[in-house]
Amino acid sequence: FPPSSEVHKPLTPVGPSSQTRGQGGGTQQPEACSLIAEAWRFDCYPERGVVVTEEMCHARNCCFVHDSKARPPGQNGVPYCFYPPDFPSYELVAINDVEMGYTGKLIRTQKTYYPKDIETLQFDVLYESNNRLISVFQITDPANERYEVPIDVPVVKTRAPNPMYTVEFIKKPFGLIVKRKQNGAVLLNTTVAPLFYADQFLQMSTSLPSTFVYGLGEHRSNLLHDVQWNTLTMWARDAAPVELTNLYGAHPFSLLMESDGLAHGLFLLNSNAMDVVLQPAPALTWRTVGGILDLYVFLGPDPASVIGEYLEVIGKPAMPVYWALGYHLCRWGYDSSNKTWEVVKEMRNYGIPQDVQWNDIDYMDNALDFTYNPVNFSTLPNLVNDLHINNQHYVMILDPGISSTQPAGSYWPFDEGIRKDIFINNSSGDLLIGKVWPGLTAFPDFSNPDTHEWWYQNLQKFHSKVPFDGLWIDMNEPSNFFDGSVNGCPENELETPPYTPVCASAQHKTTSHYNVHSLYGLMEAKASARILGKRPFVISRSTFPSQGLYSGHWLGDNRSRWKDLYMSIPGMLTFNLLGIPLVGADICGFSDNSTEELCVRWTQLGTFYPLSRNHNTKESQAQDPTMFSPAARAAMKEALLLRYSLFPFLYTLFHHAHLNGHTVARPLFFEFPLDNKTYSIDKQFLWGKSLLVTPVLEPGVDYVVGYLPKGVWYDFYTGESLVSKGEEVKLHAPLDKIILHLREGTITPTQRPNTTLWVSSGQPLHLITCLSEEGLAEGDLFWDDRDSLDTYETGHYAYITFKLRKVLKLKSSVCSYASTSYIVKTEARIDDGKSQSNSRE
Repeated sequence: FPPSSEVHKPLTPVGPSSQTRGQGGGTQQPEACSLIAEAWRFDCYPERGVVVTEEMCHARNCCFVHDSKARPPGQNGVPYCFYPPDFPSYELVAINDVEMGYTGKLIRTQKTYYPKDIETLQFDVLYESNNRLISVFQITDPANERYEVPIDVPVVKTRAPNPMYTVEFIKKPFGLIVKRKQNGAVLLNTTVAPLFYADQFLQMSTSLPSTFVYGLGEHRSNLLHDVQWNTLTMWARDAAPVELTNLYGAHPFSLLMESDGLAHGLFLLNSNAMDVVLQPAPALTWRTVGGILDLYVFLGPDPASVIGEYLEVIGKPAMPVYWALGYHLCRWGYDSSNKTWEVVKEMRNYGIPQDVQWNDIDYMDNALDFTYNPVNFSTLPNLVNDLHINNQHYVMILDPGISSTQPAGSYWPFDEGIRKDIFINNSSGDLLIGKVWPGLTAFPDFSNPDTHEWWYQNLQKFHSKVPFDGLWIDMNEPSNFFDGSVNGCPENELETPPYTPVCASAQHKTTSHYNVHSLYGLMEAKASARILGKRPFVISRSTFPSQGLYSGHWLGDNRSRWKDLYMSIPGMLTFNLLGIPLVGADICGFSDNSTEELCVRWTQLGTFYPLSRNHNTKESQAQDPTMFSPAARAAMKEALLLRYSLFPFLYTLFHHAHLNGHTVARPLFFEFPLDNKTYSIDKQFLWGKSLLVTPVLEPGVDYVVGYLPKGVWYDFYTGESLVSKGEEVKLHAPLDKIILHLREGTITPTQRPNTTLWVSSGQPLHLITCLSEEGLAEGDLFWDDRDSLDTYETGHYAYITFKLRKVLKLKSSVCSYASTSYIVKTEARIDDGKSQSNSRE
């Protein structure tokens, strides 16, 4: 063992006391318990809705201190039942140096209070790369196979030669400590609380080097998470976005900023129901009900590098088809194809950009997938044909629930699904029946490869009738209007998750629903992404790590409220951290009625969502841009034309996301990690490294206060410079304007906009060149045919880098525009995918 192989847990001092043996096999130490600081109490009774008495706590052999600061039952707060310093845990009894790192054996000699303790464990620590200890710190049961998430992660066969980290193993109680070599910072320390590894309760804790924690989706919260006893549940759930509840997706990845501007990441690859608990020590606890503990540690050292390392593991996002970056319009409640068509024509009449028209479930015949209403939507094929003639595109919604009540032989999706046995069964092996929009439904088992083929056949058959261009896959947590099934759920050990959608004991081809529930949206997206032989466009409500390979995401059923306008920014930024950059919220809000002012401001902000879609429900008033006053309509139009002019820049950002795992919309601290004032900013954001967006998020104002990090910033519209020391600035923002700044030293490619991106992409290109104080600037442009698969991988693209060298005759504080016919001493380095050359104009 390395030196200091036995240590006490930090911040849990042990003092002399009388000791009594509890039922759990540990000891109760009153004086030692009183010495444990509140911030370092690790919850010994995490069950929700239970009024924990002193006797119950002592039965678990834990400390009990109930005071005014302790949490009420079922709420977050200081635990009053918590682990004593000597609570029994695992002991490291053997460790071996192997080719990729270390492998060891852990044993537990005293049982815990949870049933089916696994008494012997194997752990592996793999030095996968110099900056990815990746952990894998993987703990498994060597005697029994346990469920592991079936996503493709890299298999590294060579040990990292010069890791940026050191690893220490603590023998008894077992713990792992990971330190950054550069400064000795402790990034992972699992000795702070006991390790649990029972059949249905796995728990591991670590100290954190700071309180700056991000990621951990999907929840509605600020970008920077609150570490004051904050429990974040991960179990995909159909719930309108509100605070303090688990939402549509599950992403157990966290990004942490350290106090000196360095960053690291932690990722627990586990798909079972999970709580991640943040506490003010600061510390983090992972608590899950199945699978294995498969932990990755990413060393960065900067936040962008952490995200890139994370995406090396889960997969980098797909390059989107070009029209995905245009303006999308949708509504649940058009009620007919002709009404939908009228909205499209009105948008054209006013010259308002629009690339994509969507329909919600009202296009279907009685809410049946792969059908359209033969009366109200009889002209749907004609509408789609008209969209294509005008270089526009069509997206339709699909839900996973397949009606099970149609007459035999009349509904091919269900009949063929039964024949191929591709639906989820209950624990008895019979078809599990739930309820969604069409009534009683069966649920496809997307863990079964045969289901993917069945899904593809259905898509092909419907595409021959309505040549759609993309898919919107909704209700895929999966959502169910019944609690489990039409017959409820059986009484067994699997039926105790925090939320009961489809019964947890329901059977998929590979495992129980208990293990794959939160994977359902990912598996459906994977099945949907092969539809047309070109770059797919799929937007999914439920998501899981690696989702960006197959789909984008929208932030769910928000409301037409100013708070929802603001909350869309941290939601958008968080999903960029999670590897799903094609993300946005419903512009102007999904439910309630938007005011004109709110819709204008939201359209301005939505112009800078990577996915820009206006959508609302049939109970609300229509809110497409044509429905408002001429002044509001003009403001929305100008905002959208601005987006279309920036398409070359946005498209290039997505190329870097696809190739390098970069964010598209990113928090300010990514570019200014040494400025801790940026760590909590989530009312502003950047596109790439250069375009700063400062939207108005309050009613009745014509100004906005924004933070400008240190440096020279240029007004996007006028080119005027502002030298900032790192300060807040009050900026004039009339209703027809969103505040934008360009960063010094950057070159931004733009183009003359038009009403569709197909037309815009053929317009002249321009460069906006903003000099640094040294008189330098640089930028780049990625260009291809914009819809073929794998253009970068096959070399069918052009990549141009622009560098402006110091020009003595120009002022240093200049931000100027140049067309393709005039570039001031700008060096363009061109990579056409096959060769490179230099050119200068």
